[in-house]
Amino acid sequence: MPTSPHFQLLAMDPASAARRGRLQTRHGIVETPIFMPVGTQGTVKAVTPAHLHEIGAQIILGNTYHLNLRPGSDLVRDLGGLHTFMGWDRPILTDSGGFQVFSLAKLREIRDDGIAFQSHIDGARLFLGPKEVMEIQGNLGSDIAMVIDECPPWPCEKDACAAAVARSHRWAEQCRQIAVESGFLSAGHHVFAIVQGSTFDDLRREAAESLSELDFPGYAVGGVSVGEPEPEMLKQVGATTPYLPVNKPRYTMGLGTPPQLLKMVALGVDMFDCVMPTRVARNGLVFTPDGPMNIRNERFRRDPRPLVEGLDNYTRRFSRAYLRHLQMSGEMLAGTLLTIHNLHFYLDLMTQARAHLEAGDFTPWSRAWIERYEAGASGRSG
Repeated sequence: MPTSPHFQLLAMDPASAARRGRLQTRHGIVETPIFMPVGTQGTVKAVTPAHLHEIGAQIILGNTYHLNLRPGSDLVRDLGGLHTFMGWDRPILTDSGGFQVFSLAKLREIRDDGIAFQSHIDGARLFLGPKEVMEIQGNLGSDIAMVIDECPPWPCEKDACAAAVARSHRWAEQCRQIAVESGFLSAGHHVFAIVQGSTFDDLRREAAESLSELDFPGYAVGGVSVGEPEPEMLKQVGATTPYLPVNKPRYTMGLGTPPQLLKMVALGVDMFDCVMPTRVARNGLVFTPDGPMNIRNERFRRDPRPLVEGLDNYTRRFSRAYLRHLQMSGEMLAGTLLTIHNLHFYLDLMTQARAHLEAGDFTPWSRAWIERYEAGASGRSG
C-alpha cells in the first residue's frame, strides 16, 4: 500500500475508490474514513469534550475566522493553544477562514495578496492573506492547518473560476513556504491544500495536479455544497480525487448527509466535516438507519424506545417520549442529548465503513445501507 511519513493506506475497496487509512498527527492517530465534528468557536455546540470522547470523536474542527475575531488568536496562544483553551486533547483541524469571509462578511475585496473584509461582529476592517492565516493557525496550535483559498460561487463563469483557481494556487504556495520557514511543518503540524474549480472538470484537474506537485501533507476538495444539486456536487468530487496523490489524505469540506458521506467514501475521500448533525439536533431532527426522524412528531409522545437500538451512548438511556418532552418544552438538555446521538450516528457510520473496508465488502454494504436510509427518508412525512 502507498504510504507517506504521516499517512498509511491499510485497505482498498476492490469495487470502488474507497480507502481505509491511518493519519498520524501531533495529538494522536486518526483512523480514516472519519467524520469530524465542527467546533466553530472552540466548542462543539451543546456538548462537552467528555461527550465527544464517549462517542469516539477522533478529531474536531476549529474555525480560524471566528476564533481570530473572538477571543483572538494571540489570547488563545498565550493561554496554551486551542487544545488547552477548550480542554480537548485529541487532534484539531482548523480551516483558513476564507469561506467565512465569503459567507459572513458584509463587504470584501479580493486582492492578489489576500482578502480585505469587514468583521460580521462590529464592522471592523480586517485582512486575511497567507501570512495572516498561517500565523493565526500557528497561534492556535492546529494539528492540521488549511491554506487560504478563493471559493467561487455557484454558478460562476469559467474565466472567473480560472482566475480564482490561479489565485488559490499562489496563496497555497505561499502558505506552504511560510509553514516551512516558520518551522510549522518540521514541528509535525500538517498543512492541507484546497482544490477549487467549481463545475469545470478541466479546472479541477489542473488545480489538483498543480497542487499535488507542491507535495502538501494532505488535500481538500473545496467549493462543493455551495448551492449546486447533489449529483453535480458528487460529480465535482469525482472529478477531483483521481488527480490527488494516492498516499495523502483527502478531505471534502463542509458536507454532508449520511448517504452523501458513503458516496464520497466510494469516490476516495477520507475525511469529512459538517455542521448538519449538530444544527438539526437543536431543532429536534435525529438520524436513524431508516432516515431522519423529527422527534417533535406526535407519534413519539408515548414511545418508550431509544432513538436507535444498539447505538450505545448516553442518550440511549432515554426514551423517545422523554426526548420529545424535552424538545417540546424548550429544555436545553434536548439539544445536548440529540446532538450526542446525531454525532455518534455519524461517527458510528464511519466506524462501520472502516470495518467493511477491512472486510473487503464495502461496496455491497454501503449500497444496501444507502438504499435502506433513502427508502425510509422518502416514506416519512415528519
